[in-house]
Amino acid sequence: MENNAATVAPATVFTPETVLHHWQGHRSLTRRVIEAFPEQDLFNYSVGGMRTFAQMAMEIIDLTGPGIQGIVTNEWDNADELPHATGEGMPQTKAELLALWNEITDVLNSLWPEITAGRFAETVVAFGQYENTVYKTILYFIDNEIHHRAQGYVYLRALGITPPPFWDRP
Repeated sequence: MENNAATVAPATVFTPETVLHHWQGHRSLTRRVIEAFPEQDLFNYSVGGMRTFAQMAMEIIDLTGPGIQGIVTNEWDNADELPHATGEGMPQTKAELLALWNEITDVLNSLWPEITAGRFAETVVAFGQYENTVYKTILYFIDNEIHHRAQGYVYLRALGITPPPFWDRP
């Protein structure tokens, strides 16, 4: 039997567009988690010494906006100087947090097409600290969002609020 493995082109599992669509599905769901919080609890409620969900959402914003900017330009903010780390520039209301979320979504959408196919395999040092390939860095950003959204689900349940279904991502 002849082996044709060398002549068969590899299958493309994900395109840049499918990755962005997947990420935006998570961002849409996380936005609905933010919306589900009563405003006071969004900024003040925590469990076991963890941060508030507003602070976690700000970390997601900081990774997404400056992260995609860093991926496109290879100019990275220092992790210790981002608003979620310093507390400076933190939105004070749910409306401000959601507006910033929307702004960062627009930044992600506008900069994404600037990532060339070869760039995904290049190594970066995100935020001056985290060395990895671009595609693994993006996957980390998505994983980090899922992790913090899950903490938000725990907070909502503890507050007696049913969170949005986790599988309901556009």
